[in-house]
Amino acid sequence: MSFAGRTLRKLAARLPAALVRPLGGPVAVFFHGVEQNIFDPELQENHHTIEDFQAIISTLKAHFDVAPLSELGAALRHPQKHRRTVFLMSDDGYANTLHTAANVLEGFGLPWTLFVSTHHIDTAEPNPMFVARAFLRHAADGRYAIPHLAEPIQLNGARQAVASQLIAGFRFLPANLAKEALDSMHSVLKRDGNDHHLARYTSERFLTWDEVRVLAGRGVTIGAHANWHWAMHSRESEKQLKHQAETPRQRIEAEVGFCRHFAYPFGNVRDVGTKAWQAVRDAGYQFAFTTLGSTLNARQNPWLLPRYGLQPREPHLASLLPLLRLGSRRIARWQRTLA
Repeated sequence: MSFAGRTLRKLAARLPAALVRPLGGPVAVFFHGVEQNIFDPELQENHHTIEDFQAIISTLKAHFDVAPLSELGAALRHPQKHRRTVFLMSDDGYANTLHTAANVLEGFGLPWTLFVSTHHIDTAEPNPMFVARAFLRHAADGRYAIPHLAEPIQLNGARQAVASQLIAGFRFLPANLAKEALDSMHSVLKRDGNDHHLARYTSERFLTWDEVRVLAGRGVTIGAHANWHWAMHSRESEKQLKHQAETPRQRIEAEVGFCRHFAYPFGNVRDVGTKAWQAVRDAGYQFAFTTLGSTLNARQNPWLLPRYGLQPREPHLASLLPLLRLGSRRIARWQRTLA
């Protein structure tokens, strides 16, 4: 979490919700998956426990007006009339969004949007960052020359520092090079008979198209989360950016129906370049979301809208969300650099 995020959370812990509520504005928030049981929090970092998720949703229900994404345009035009409005979203397209999260949200009667990475729906291929972390956790001790990483990876009993080294080098590779690095890591696990660990984590299974259609039939808005779950950063080729933007919309509209919303994988400052948001705009999306926290307003670039990522536990969410407005200037400055 960023320094700004830690500061806001500390501030929210000290301020009562009633005091900060007038400062608020419309906010987009997102989660990934929801699991009955999490046995490895580091590798299952994308998932809330069902108990923690229910607590978060209960707070949203009690303190905010959770609205369907069809109301986003009105909230952007008149944020002062939507100080309590929250747009709830889920990223990636994990199977547990159908089998767990959807049931919780229907129990509370709340609308939500699911952004799916269509390559993973098509192929059932796991999230690339999960495979990289599984390699770090389960590969045998040794020295590995992973393609396109600056230095060989030395794995031994203490792997935390090595993990930071690998992830930092891996995450900002162009997609074609990242896939080669990923294939190498997967091959190591398979060669040593450790690839069975991937199947243990049922939380990482993606939805099928039939399951996506079930969610759409239950009223869930379906949006795009790129094709392959990889950042659309400034080192990426224009051809790949176009593919990442156009293909998921085509696949969703072929399989489910109309798609006009996009969410960037990773979605932080270094994960979204100028040509990325332009590719998303040119692909025909009406709105697109980052993972930079702030409130929403019509002055923002509609293809670089802010969104807050829900942490595993959110004990002060009722105070925190109104305080996200304090990030508006930071968002505005960043968006100007990408104009």
